[in-house]
Amino acid sequence: MEQLDALLLARLQFAFTVAVHIIFPAISIGMASFLAVLEWRHLLTGDRVYKDMFLFWSKIFAISFGMGVVSGVVMAYEFGTNWSEFSRVAGNITGPLLTYEVLTAFFLEAGFLGVMIFGWERVGPKGHFFATLMVALGTLISTFWILSSNSFMQTPQGHAIVDGRIVPVDWLRVIFNPSFPYRLAHMTIAAFIVAGFLIAGCAAYHLLQGRRDKPVKRSFSMALWLMLFLTPVQILVGDAHGLNTLEHQPVKIAAIEGLWETEKGGTALNAFGWPDMEAEQTRYALKIPHLGSLILTHSWDGEIRGMKEFPKEDRPPSPIVFWSFRIMVGLGMLMLLVAVLALLLRKGGRLYEARWFHWFALGMAPSGIIALIAGWVTTEVGRQPWTVYGILRTADSVSPISAQQAGVSLLIFVVVYFLVFGAGVYYMLKLMKNGPMELTPDEFSRPNPVLRNRPLDVLKGE
Repeated sequence: MEQLDALLLARLQFAFTVAVHIIFPAISIGMASFLAVLEWRHLLTGDRVYKDMFLFWSKIFAISFGMGVVSGVVMAYEFGTNWSEFSRVAGNITGPLLTYEVLTAFFLEAGFLGVMIFGWERVGPKGHFFATLMVALGTLISTFWILSSNSFMQTPQGHAIVDGRIVPVDWLRVIFNPSFPYRLAHMTIAAFIVAGFLIAGCAAYHLLQGRRDKPVKRSFSMALWLMLFLTPVQILVGDAHGLNTLEHQPVKIAAIEGLWETEKGGTALNAFGWPDMEAEQTRYALKIPHLGSLILTHSWDGEIRGMKEFPKEDRPPSPIVFWSFRIMVGLGMLMLLVAVLALLLRKGGRLYEARWFHWFALGMAPSGIIALIAGWVTTEVGRQPWTVYGILRTADSVSPISAQQAGVSLLIFVVVYFLVFGAGVYYMLKLMKNGPMELTPDEFSRPNPVLRNRPLDVLKGE
């Protein structure tokens, strides 16, 4: 029983740390590309408003990047402390992939970050733009390797089992495993959406405060144009990802849908309900006939295997993934609504004056983060009870630690994370409360211009 408790606590600890961590890389990935677009527009047009916006949003990027690095290091240690059996069995695959991420991505980001933040007057315009592009490229390369490692755990291939260890036999098949392209696209777009809604929410707040200056209006407009393009694309990518999951992890799909029986002649969609793992039924289900087949197989009578066709010990906890998936999809629909409403208001010339819409956009500011976490919960919990799908079970991956050791470390992590990352988020919100400012020609021409005051002055209320 103690081993079971230690396993549960170790899982909770990793879930907590990764849920906090994923927020900051997502902001960094989306914000880095946004900064590259801003600087490109500044070089192309000579409009200094784009540089004003760059100077502000680069601060948000720098904070999220720093917190992402710190929180990411913790998870690497957890592989050794709490998940040593996973490291022993799968380390020949995950170790090199994470090393490639450090060598090709982190060094690239870190190497050019200082030039991007502080190098405006130390390198030429093209040199600075190159540094910004390298930082943005580094975030995308990092996404590539992390998603490759995680996707291998979902759909492993290109390996062999030698003396109880997973060893690579074909690195191209390991890296480009069946779920990798879909998960890479889904995560990258999700990161852009996270950043886009934060930018739109920040601008909406300042519009509600009565500001109508160019940096605020342009931030609002650019973010909403991006959402109008990305949200439909994300829906299409998510659909393709679902088809891939149905092929390679059918029990995950059955758990997400709360589907117990294989329905002949067409599968209904359980729009709502509560999957009961003991009774093997979804209680209070609101069923829509044939919609499950249409969505999941793109046919009227497509057949989807129910959870009863799989052994009980191989079934994911359906209630968690059932609702985490619906949270993600529901927020996605609201995001699409925001983008469409913005287009209608833009055509009517009321985008910057419709206060009800500004409140809506402000309320949706954290929606990208919530949807991102819900999506990762769906993916990772839906893989259970496996760490490496079909090869290594989670119960066999944990270190020989006691429940007391796992519980104490979990408590310490929770306290430290809320103190350290809570302070970082508070500082980020203080900066966003000040918002992007339009510099005067004199301020703009100063070496290494900043927005009004030094960054830490926001904590003094100056």
